[in-house]
Amino acid sequence: MVDDDPDLLRLMQIRLTAAGYTVSIAESGEQALAQVSIARPQLVVTDLRMGGMDGMALFEAIQAGHPTLPVIILTAHGTIPDAVAAVQRGVFGYLTKPFDPKALLTEVERALAMAGGAREAGDAGDEWRRDIITRNPAMENVLAKARMVAESDASVFIQGESGTGKELVARAIHKASPRRDHPFVAINCSAIPEPLLESELFGHVKGAFTGAVRDNKGLFQTASRGTLFLDEIGDMPVSLQVKLLRVLQEKKVRAVGSTETHDVDVRVISATHRNLEAEMAAGNFREDLYYRLNVVALALPPLAERREDIPLLASHFLSTLTGKYRKAVNGFAPEALELMVAAPWPGNVRQLYNVVEQSVALATTPIIPVSLAQQAIQNQQAEFASFEEARRRFEREYLTQLLKITEGNVTQAARLAKRNRTEFYKLLGRHQLDPKLFKSK
Repeated sequence: MVDDDPDLLRLMQIRLTAAGYTVSIAESGEQALAQVSIARPQLVVTDLRMGGMDGMALFEAIQAGHPTLPVIILTAHGTIPDAVAAVQRGVFGYLTKPFDPKALLTEVERALAMAGGAREAGDAGDEWRRDIITRNPAMENVLAKARMVAESDASVFIQGESGTGKELVARAIHKASPRRDHPFVAINCSAIPEPLLESELFGHVKGAFTGAVRDNKGLFQTASRGTLFLDEIGDMPVSLQVKLLRVLQEKKVRAVGSTETHDVDVRVISATHRNLEAEMAAGNFREDLYYRLNVVALALPPLAERREDIPLLASHFLSTLTGKYRKAVNGFAPEALELMVAAPWPGNVRQLYNVVEQSVALATTPIIPVSLAQQAIQNQQAEFASFEEARRRFEREYLTQLLKITEGNVTQAARLAKRNRTEFYKLLGRHQLDPKLFKSK
């Protein structure tokens, strides 16, 4: 508790102590900042207007060293606009004086619950989740489940939009698991063609195919006794899904071109941005493999649903990138942070990182102005928002052109597209294209 009114400070201390909390007090921002590193509190409640370091300056100093530590601001009625602006910059919440004791207790309970016990990234017990910065309750709930499942060898399936941090969560699970001293190996299943993906996963022997000039163990053996992370598992071809299922069932792997099998001891974590239930219904993903992978499911919220994390993440990225670009940038203008908190973020945390990086790279002042942040957001928005739409548009135009050329003959169109008729019909259904409309009258 921080306030330059000693009587109010003692009163709040008595009330919170009676409610079961251990309370340290400070009569100035400078005194509080000195105590934070020693006391390692789970929450800071501070007056906004104080002599010397005021509440907002204290918050900024706390955020720089303890970005996940929640701060509640106490404010008089005349400074409510300042308190609202503070919340937009990352302050957890505010209470107006004089406040009801029950309101104080409620806000304290809410802050501690939403901050997941105010875990500090530096705490030894939380080393496993050091790279995940959040005070969002949905994200904290995901991490609580991740911590619980980490102790077992259960397969974990992570669902989330691109850029939400699926690999970070997978790495955190590995760090919290008994396998932490063994390899964590990640592969993006959508980035590698099918023949190479099979070789990457299961290995190959010399001469198995053109270019196989030496034996290759494959990632299942490379990750022995550790964790294998299969990112974008929803993009894995069905023919390879069958082989993956066999490996998971038998815990044995056979390299491409070999007749020998090798035992594998690997914990598998998979992830995708796709709706696998819809993919199963369309015949693009095997149901038996889905249930083998989806023993424990974790759903990551998009950044637009965890807006309280945006100031935290932006400040964290800023401190990282100023060193990279050797720029003396201290922070964001309040209007810039407000703009970032309100942005839609289709590219999620990855997009936010890119926006901060572009802003830092182009910054010419110690504080990043709203104009620079707005320009970076617009540039990134076009890049992140248009890819899926561009792919859908291209796919529809391509199919339409094939149907025009073949006058609605699906067999000929599928042959030109080098797809079987069943798959081609699924593509037509996805875009609601009726071949009959293209037939010659």
